[in-house]
Amino acid sequence: MMRRHEFINEAVAAEILELIRQSTDPAALADRLTDYHDYDIAQALEQLTPEERLGLFLPLGALRLSEILPYCDEPEEILTGFPADKAAAILDSMDSDEAMEILEELPEETRRLIAGHLSEETSGELQMIASYTDDEIGSMMTTNYISIPQTATVKGAMRELIRQSAENDNISTLYVTDEQGLFCGAIDLKDLILAREHTSLEKIIVHSYPFVHDHDQIEECMDWIRDYEEDSLPVLNSADQLVGVLTVQDILDYREEESREVYNKLAGISEGTENDLDEPLLLSMKKRLPWLIILLFLGMFVSSVVGMFEQVVAQIAILVCFQSLILDMAGNVGTQSLAVTIRVLTDESLPISQKLHLISKEVRVGLTNGALLGVIAFVAVTFYTMFLKNCPLPYSMAVAACVAIALVLAMTISSFAGTAIPMVFDKFGVDPAVASGPLITTVNDLVAVVSYYGLAWLMLIQIFHLV
Repeated sequence: MMRRHEFINEAVAAEILELIRQSTDPAALADRLTDYHDYDIAQALEQLTPEERLGLFLPLGALRLSEILPYCDEPEEILTGFPADKAAAILDSMDSDEAMEILEELPEETRRLIAGHLSEETSGELQMIASYTDDEIGSMMTTNYISIPQTATVKGAMRELIRQSAENDNISTLYVTDEQGLFCGAIDLKDLILAREHTSLEKIIVHSYPFVHDHDQIEECMDWIRDYEEDSLPVLNSADQLVGVLTVQDILDYREEESREVYNKLAGISEGTENDLDEPLLLSMKKRLPWLIILLFLGMFVSSVVGMFEQVVAQIAILVCFQSLILDMAGNVGTQSLAVTIRVLTDESLPISQKLHLISKEVRVGLTNGALLGVIAFVAVTFYTMFLKNCPLPYSMAVAACVAIALVLAMTISSFAGTAIPMVFDKFGVDPAVASGPLITTVNDLVAVVSYYGLAWLMLIQIFHLV
């Protein structure tokens, strides 16, 4: 069922499409489109033909198109529909980080052709961003910010704000620099608006404003950046000169992309086509089949282990009722430990002592949770077997004890496996997320089966002689 906001979005996009296709006056069309959000225009833009998109360049202009294009699912495809000079004009009006992302998706020949028409300023900014590796802060920053000279008055700062806001719309925080471009602090826009004309600019500058350096590692800074909850943070070079800013949207986009990658890895799906709906059948199979083949043989091994306990199941059939309980809980705690471990392993500088501490902690967590759940399971299984299966109290308590102890063992061992396995893979240079995700489930099943049926054979048959 289509949700309400999705229906509204489609209706607005259809309205814009009709408006574009029926309009004959570029100026009137441009005026009408100011009533719509860039996102809605982007949805309509994706449904236009290349010829219709090209016809929008005149009424909208490069600046408005540069604001609309980032909302498109595949902006690089739309951009290639424009002549190289017009495409370059659109990129010139974009934030440098957004322009770089689009350029990187273009074919080499197209990229080179468009690059030849870019302004010197844009080319310089793009070259600067390209000089950073993907894991450095500089690769995420934008040059969309307002810079105020330290020597300016309040009136002069307002004048600079008005002048620069024609090209830069990131105006909630203004950054102050000296004659050498060194970062001196920041001014909140509200404070500048409320300041009296005769007030010294120095009084409203926050000199201890947080900042990051361009070569800082993204992962190392991300939690620290989040703690400050600022709309943007200045990015400085090694000489403490202001070279760009990192916006909250940049951070959100990074986290979204990171989460998508981790999800795919944990699912055993390799990177490939972003749009799953349009992905060819053979490509989907190619991405998933290798891990499925590996897991098939591992699953067959687990099944063979279960077959070793066939006599146990045959003699005490009620054990089958609680098999899924043990398997599910072992799988859950193993996956939880895996997620925690993957997150911790993003810190490449983590010493071995801390890794061992994490293993110890996760095992203790698994043991403690297993013990608490084991007590609950003991009571529940006892009542279940007594009142629903009409089993005698001693028999019920023995089965319940077996389930409870197996639960503790399975959860403890699965916690260890969920932590140790990705660490081993990481030690040998194998991506722990890719390798551990599909493997952990099978390992946990094996652990749960051996713990449960092995304990049942020992306790119920060899010790209590229930058969």
